Amino acid sequence: MTVRSLLTSAALCCVLALSTPALAQIDPLAATGEWSIPERSQARTPPMGWNSWNAFRTEVDEAKVLGSAKAMVDSGLARLGYTYVNIDDGWWLKRRQSDGRLEIRTGLFPSAAVEGGDTSFRPYTDTLHAMGLKAGIYTDIGRNACSQAYDLHSPNLPEGTTAEREVGLQGHVDQDIGVYFREWGFDYIKVDACGINVYGPDTEVVREYAYTPVPPLIDQAAINRTDVEAVKALYSQVAEALNRHNPDGDYILAICNWGSADVRSWGKDVGHMWRTSGDITPTWTRMLHNFDSASTRALYAKPGAWNDPDILFIGHGEFDQDHLTEARSHFSLWAMINAPLLISYDLRQAPQSLMDIWGNADIVGLNQDPGGHQGVITYASDDVQIIVKTLSTGKKAVALFNRGLGGTEVTLTAAHMKFAGDAPVQLRDLWEPGAASTFTGETSFTLEPRQTLVFEASGARQLDDGVYLSEIPGDVNVAVDGVIAPEPDPVVHRMRNAWGPTRGSGERPTYTGWGGARSDATPYDQALRIGGETFETGIGVLTNSRLEVRNSEHTRFEARVGVDDSTRNTRDAVRFAIYGDGALLAETGPMRFGEAPQTLAADIDGVRLVEIVARSENLSSDLPLVVAWGDAALRR
Repeated sequence: MTVRSLLTSAALCCVLALSTPALAQIDPLAATGEWSIPERSQARTPPMGWNSWNAFRTEVDEAKVLGSAKAMVDSGLARLGYTYVNIDDGWWLKRRQSDGRLEIRTGLFPSAAVEGGDTSFRPYTDTLHAMGLKAGIYTDIGRNACSQAYDLHSPNLPEGTTAEREVGLQGHVDQDIGVYFREWGFDYIKVDACGINVYGPDTEVVREYAYTPVPPLIDQAAINRTDVEAVKALYSQVAEALNRHNPDGDYILAICNWGSADVRSWGKDVGHMWRTSGDITPTWTRMLHNFDSASTRALYAKPGAWNDPDILFIGHGEFDQDHLTEARSHFSLWAMINAPLLISYDLRQAPQSLMDIWGNADIVGLNQDPGGHQGVITYASDDVQIIVKTLSTGKKAVALFNRGLGGTEVTLTAAHMKFAGDAPVQLRDLWEPGAASTFTGETSFTLEPRQTLVFEASGARQLDDGVYLSEIPGDVNVAVDGVIAPEPDPVVHRMRNAWGPTRGSGERPTYTGWGGARSDATPYDQALRIGGETFETGIGVLTNSRLEVRNSEHTRFEARVGVDDSTRNTRDAVRFAIYGDGALLAETGPMRFGEAPQTLAADIDGVRLVEIVARSENLSSDLPLVVAWGDAALRR
């Protein structure tokens, strides 16, 4: 049996062991009456803190980390929620072969040289904990880490024989997780995926550095050549080990497989956060790329589970102290889409202008709002975007984002925020303290190149007796989204090669997500439209889908449903149904393309969980059938 077969078989066995309840449910569209995402005690809001990678790469050491940690505490950043202090790649020396234990590079982390000749991070994590902070560590899901392929000039790569340099989790999941969390006291782990991606038997780096060849489970350029289930199973093994070694649930698992392996569809079930793209770089167009990879996936993120477009690059390159407009935009966008806020800069020497960005309590407050609703794009273009986020107070946050190189006029309407058009709307500027304004209907702003304006907005709600589902993505779980064959998302910004010259034909879309459920748009980025009637709000999804909706105080669910006019499948029919705590409440007959929308409503008084299902009727085509829940709302 090949190495790939062994890896895949072991991984799939793990999937079977971990998903017995799911497999027992023969029909994935059958209502369960249960919220299917694990209820996690950690990461109820996006994790915040500091990461060493963009600041130091593998040139990290104890003085740099603890110095930045002290600066977080002394500056007040820690009080704002910047809690996690995360070591990235570069900390390890080797894996001892006598017992498989990892050894720390004590030349970089001198406190790890404990009595008895062993090494331990416990003195280091104790120091961070005594400062009121938490500690994070880095590893890889495979045998070898990313630096062993991409940072070959580094003096801090693992040393020794082939086996001694295998510092990743493969073959050591339970041992390493036990050491990291039970013994060394870490609270957070970032798990990279280079070990199952770039160490194939035919690669030059494997031949030159005598690494153990591993047939890749991930092909970043082709989802069809990626073993999605095997990758998911390997990360699920890590999640199980973390549960065993942290019975109080006090840990965070950050999945770092760069948006590959269709992690969009399963990341929320396995980890607290998952990367949606490749690494960010300190360039404007790469930031756009990373932002786009997460900005349309609001329905897949919620308390305990977050889209992660990578750590902040504020302080470097086109986001340094000479580019404060760009730096504020970068920070604003990450806050609005509930991205984890991880600073990666040497805070021992940070200028006040950058500290003021990270320390903007109002912007941080948007990111940390307990409602957990990722901002939704309510105006979309390649030039300008308007992003609106529902806050737990009932107010809205709104960002006006100029993506381009020229100044532009942006008109903001009450309808963008789902406020009534005939009542005053109050705006409070979150980048200009004390600046406020009021408008009715609409107002306009002039934005500088690359500028983002952010406001807290209050006004009379468009829907005065309830809330549209698209406003509360954190309360909606896409249990099944109907995607059969994951596709790359073509609307993610394509920047020039971020790491080298413009050879070849350019980087193609690779990050799957095309066809996933969307707020206020179809899965393929069209306006919601049924039988010629356009809906400004609603949920767009494919047929054979089931969405779970939390309910606490509303008494009625209603929507205008039908096959979306944009569907490529114009032959087949679909039934729409509403369930309450597992019981069928209302259902349509078969509906087809071109038919007028139907009103579907149900009494949900006392119902804890509403499930909305779109099920194909005698499917005859393999083309996707796009459906719309127009004006879908919880009402009183």
